[in-house]
Amino acid sequence: MRPAHLALAVLVAAVWGVNFTVIEIGLGHFPPLLFSALRFLVAALPAVFLVGRPKVAWKWILGVGLVLGVAKFGLLFVAMDTGMPAGLSSLVLQIQAVFTALIAYAALRERPTRTGAVGMAVALSGIAVAAVDEGTSGPLGAFALCVAAAACWGASNVLTRKAAPPDALNFMVWVSTVPVLPLLGLSLLTEGWDRDAAALRALDWQGAGTVVYVAWVTTVFGFGAWGWLLRRHPASTVAPFSLLVPVFGMSSAALFLGEPVSGLRWVAAALLVGGVALTSFAPAGRRSRVHPVDAPAPEPAVGRS
Repeated sequence: MRPAHLALAVLVAAVWGVNFTVIEIGLGHFPPLLFSALRFLVAALPAVFLVGRPKVAWKWILGVGLVLGVAKFGLLFVAMDTGMPAGLSSLVLQIQAVFTALIAYAALRERPTRTGAVGMAVALSGIAVAAVDEGTSGPLGAFALCVAAAACWGASNVLTRKAAPPDALNFMVWVSTVPVLPLLGLSLLTEGWDRDAAALRALDWQGAGTVVYVAWVTTVFGFGAWGWLLRRHPASTVAPFSLLVPVFGMSSAALFLGEPVSGLRWVAAALLVGGVALTSFAPAGRRSRVHPVDAPAPEPAVGRS
């Protein structure tokens, strides 16, 4: 990989890691579901008019839009709004690689290898350590919501594997059109018109900046650059850089938000990142002949946010 491409891969990981700190700041300006809806609205417009027609069937765009956009990000933003620290969120979400492997086995009959199974066990032990650490300092309910968000992310990865989009940016922009109305509706039902309207009336440059960052920088630039790298290098070369996301996530949260990083959290980070590495980069397992997969499956989206 050329030095410029190497720098771009690290930059994308940094953008995705810092994203959790930006989300935490944005939640000080918006209710969580409204903030998530604004993220996708700004990510979709005006990009949807520039990327061309969808290149996969609408069923995949709708499926990923609902599971990833509404469920995963809705749960994540609510978890962080109810006390889940930004740095820990960036770490715990990496368990999505384990959920991806488990759901792929259940839905696609993709059997994990022994190395992959060991990686899942190591990553799950990291989650257990993180839960113990959070249990002594924060709400476990928010922690559980973050784990549920990771499970939804895993399900969306499997749907994306089935969709096999040829253009990651085109796919992500069109997916971003789906969650806007469901998230706005849920926000009105659960957060209330008064709270939403008050947040919009009080909009300032910092609040607008967080929306622009999570929409254009994280989503449009991040996925666009990542897809560009994947078109020029093997996935096995590019994907390991995503393991830097929690490093940047925890570091930026400590630097800008003053979040403490305990010894237990570092242990959890080592176990999770190591386990995810084993799970993600183990040789592909055998696929059952009973339920063949129609389309080739791209690598799972490890570490993105």
